Amino acid sequence: MKLSHIQIYFKFLPWLFAFVSCFCSASKPPEIKLGMSIALSGPAKQIGEQLHLGSQTYFDKLNKRGGVNGSKINLIVADDGYEPKRAVNNTHRFIQDENVLALFGAMGTPTSHAVSPILEKLRIPYLMPFSGADFLHLNPTINVFNIRASYYDEAKVQIEYLVEEKKHTKIGFLIQADEFGYVVETGLLKSLSKYNLKPIKVARYLRNTHDVDRALKTLKSSGVTAICLVGTYSPLSKFINTAFEEDFKPDYTSISFASSPDLFSSLKYPTDLMVTEVVPNPAQCDNSWCKEFLSDMRDKNIDRPTRLHFEGYLNAVIFSLAATSCESPLEAKCLMSQLDETFRKNKEIHELFTYSEQTDKHKVYRSLFSLK
Repeated sequence: MKLSHIQIYFKFLPWLFAFVSCFCSASKPPEIKLGMSIALSGPAKQIGEQLHLGSQTYFDKLNKRGGVNGSKINLIVADDGYEPKRAVNNTHRFIQDENVLALFGAMGTPTSHAVSPILEKLRIPYLMPFSGADFLHLNPTINVFNIRASYYDEAKVQIEYLVEEKKHTKIGFLIQADEFGYVVETGLLKSLSKYNLKPIKVARYLRNTHDVDRALKTLKSSGVTAICLVGTYSPLSKFINTAFEEDFKPDYTSISFASSPDLFSSLKYPTDLMVTEVVPNPAQCDNSWCKEFLSDMRDKNIDRPTRLHFEGYLNAVIFSLAATSCESPLEAKCLMSQLDETFRKNKEIHELFTYSEQTDKHKVYRSLFSLK
């Protein structure tokens, strides 16, 4: 019995669909998966939220335009609450279950320190961590790419400010008791030693707590006239506000990790506080990336874009520029090479973070608190 043309058509139609589907799948570039472990809960959550929003804003715009050489960027985000054990669990999941190309924009020194054995063993790219710890700048066994200044760079500027500009010699420290605190304290001590000075008193408190009452009592009774603060915005603002209420009014400095917008908005009283920053205030910047960032934030209806939004955004920009220079599918080796190349040769990017095209010395900016 002969089959009609119509019968033959319907007989082979499923095979035709299967072939077309297979062809489309094979020709479509794979997505680029990045894993981002940050605090989305706990007293440091606003830091993670702002970093994520900044990065996601740029990636969303890029994906709408076709992504990187046709590959969409999938930023997979997990909450670690700024706790090392949770960061380790997230990192294992990113690598084993999600098969990410790289770890991106991880938040914190204690969390980065906790995952460093994984980084050393697997050599997976660790891109633009939100930390200025020395072991992320100096350890050749970690496949890391940094753009921000180190905590030593920030500590140096803080001590210069307190000693040379404010004429303080009786300086104390309030330190978060973990790897973050240790790293920054080391930088502060080194910077003080250049003036033949030592801290009058060092007080500590536990990460992710507001338990600063004992530290306040210790520093208040020590005779210090200035305090270097190392921690996150919530416990630091409690310390400053309570100190003022107890008629203790030293000058303060703090590190960029504290998140100056959140710290400043939590202060109730007139306070002399300088925070070192690793990116400029985008509202006071003529760089084309500052302008594009502000435009994209307006499109997202973000009324008050912050430096943290901006840092997260720039992380995404630099990643995307570097990735675009590589062939598809994107491979880690090419990515790491092009990240260095992009940072060195893109004048607009380079001038945001370094002092000149001829040097890799990182810029450190300042934010000053003003109660209006």
